[in-house]
Amino acid sequence: MQNANLKCGLSEKSEGHYVDDIATNAYVWYDTNWKHDDYEHKHHRSQLTFVEEGYQYFHMDEKVYLVPQNHVIWIPSAKEHRITSESKTVNLMIVLFKSIPEKDFYKNVHVFSAPPVLKEMILYASKWDKELIDNEEKTSFLNALLTSLPSFCKENNSLQIPVPTDSRLIPVCNEINRNYQYTFDIEELAKLAQMSVRSLQRIFKQNTNITIQKYLQLIRILKSIELLDANQYTLSQIAFMVGYKSLSAFSTSYFSVIKEKPKARK
Repeated sequence: MQNANLKCGLSEKSEGHYVDDIATNAYVWYDTNWKHDDYEHKHHRSQLTFVEEGYQYFHMDEKVYLVPQNHVIWIPSAKEHRITSESKTVNLMIVLFKSIPEKDFYKNVHVFSAPPVLKEMILYASKWDKELIDNEEKTSFLNALLTSLPSFCKENNSLQIPVPTDSRLIPVCNEINRNYQYTFDIEELAKLAQMSVRSLQRIFKQNTNITIQKYLQLIRILKSIELLDANQYTLSQIAFMVGYKSLSAFSTSYFSVIKEKPKARK
């Protein structure tokens, strides 16, 4: 960020609300060691974010979207969102669009792994970093990037962590988030929710669209991504730290969520 009130080229006139006085339809904003306010904000441009290094959590629509390294997230215009991350370093590139095609794809949030062609397109576009005036190549290229997004999107719904709206389920989720490395007694979780085991399983699935077991798996994989990013542990150490009894079980679970094998940087 260039100063406290200028974020991604937009002027923040009050907390979370931006004034867009940029004339160009689309522009690129690349940042290393990204730091963003963690309060809710919105802007009247659609946003494509590519995480080159690290990871980010996007909080919106009663969900938490995980965007790991080499993934992108598409956020429609005027969508309130909040961003958090515990990653040591976050390098990312944002492309902001004022006008978008009239297709349903662009009206919804999408998170997916950037295939090689899309990644190369995004990295090529970094040549126009913070260039807020139009030129013919930039305009044509960013428009091609925008219109090609639906064909690149292979949605990964496993990267969406639901936040229950039923207050009885909050203690259950909090307990899982605190003690994800342990095996849970479903009866103890039911006591926290003050309902029967059968009711808990039914209401949790209705409220979040996933089972308690799936929720636990997602939390464990999220924690493993944080540990991988810390670059301090082997894969076997991480597997045991997040609750798996073997590296193979962890690798299988990780692949089912992230769609690629876990890789330690050490």
